[in-house]
Amino acid sequence: MNTGLRITTFAAVLAAAFGIAYGVGGGVGEISLQAGSTAHDGHADAVRGVGRGPGPAAAPGGLQTSQGGYTLDLKTPAVTAGRSTDLRFAVVRDATGRALTAYQEEHTKELHLIIASRDLSLFRHLHPTRAADGTWSTPLELPEAGAYRVFADFTPRGGEGLTLGADLTASGTYRPAPLPAPGTTTVVDGYEVSLRGRLAAGGDSELTLSVARNGEPVRDLQPYLGAYGHLVALRSGDLGYLHVHPHGEPGDGTTRPGPAISFTTSAPSPGSYRLFLDFKHAGEVHTAAFTVRVDRPAQQPDTSATPSSAHHTEHGH
Repeated sequence: MNTGLRITTFAAVLAAAFGIAYGVGGGVGEISLQAGSTAHDGHADAVRGVGRGPGPAAAPGGLQTSQGGYTLDLKTPAVTAGRSTDLRFAVVRDATGRALTAYQEEHTKELHLIIASRDLSLFRHLHPTRAADGTWSTPLELPEAGAYRVFADFTPRGGEGLTLGADLTASGTYRPAPLPAPGTTTVVDGYEVSLRGRLAAGGDSELTLSVARNGEPVRDLQPYLGAYGHLVALRSGDLGYLHVHPHGEPGDGTTRPGPAISFTTSAPSPGSYRLFLDFKHAGEVHTAAFTVRVDRPAQQPDTSATPSSAHHTEHGH
C-alpha cells in the first residue's frame, strides 16, 4: 500500500454472526465532526476513489469485486467458524482471464489482505503467500459464525493501486455484536492508546494516536511494514474502506518512534466508523480500535455577493 488512503464500499445482505474483537479494547468519550484541517506540506496522500479538498467526496472506489480491469476471485467464499481454513484467492486480469502475477511492492508486501466482520467487532490484517500461478493463500480461523468482508489492497506493476472486496461467510449460529460506543481512549494488550483529532466528512483531518504503557509514553516503537503505525477505517453499515499511512517513516531523520503517530485522512460521508491502528513494540504487533462518529457539517451561509451588492456593502449605501 502506498502512503495514501483507499476507500471501498460494501453492501452485503447476509444473515450471520460475528466474532469478538481481535486485539481490541473499549473506549470512552466521543469524537465529532471537524469542519476541516490542513494537511502537512510534503505529505503526499494518494487518494483512491475519494475527492479531496472542500468539495463533496467522489464516489468511493472498490464498490465492486471487479474494478479497473481486475477481478477479485475469492476461491474460498465460505468457511466453518472455529476451524482453521486455507483461504485462497486470485486477482484476475479481465482482458486475459489469467491471474495477476506482477505486483508492485508497497510497504514491503505485494498485497495486503484485510478481513473484517460485518459488525466491525473483528479485524485482521494479513499477508498471504502467492504461488507461481498467481493464487494467494493464507491460513484463517474465524472465531465466530457470521458475515465478513475481504479486502485485497494491491498495485499491479506499472498500474494504479486498487482495493477490491468480496463477501466471506462463516457457518454457525448468528450472534451479532453491537458497535462499541465512540471513544478517545482504548487499552489493548496492556497498552493505553489515545486519539486526538476529529474525522471530517469530505475534507482532510489530522488524527494523532499516542501509545503508552504503565502510564509512561512508549518512545521506542518498532517499524512494522515500513512505518511506525498503520491505520484502517471501516464505515459501519456498508464497510466503506479507508487506508492511510502516517506522516514520515522510520529512518527519515525527523520521524520519532513514538509515542505519537500522526495521520491525514478523510471520511467519505457522515456516519459511524471503526478505526484500527496496528503498531509494533517489543517484537509484537498490537491492534487498537476506536469507534468515532462523523456528523453532517452545519449548513454554511452563502457569502457570495453580486457586484452591485458588494458595492453597496463596501460604501455603506
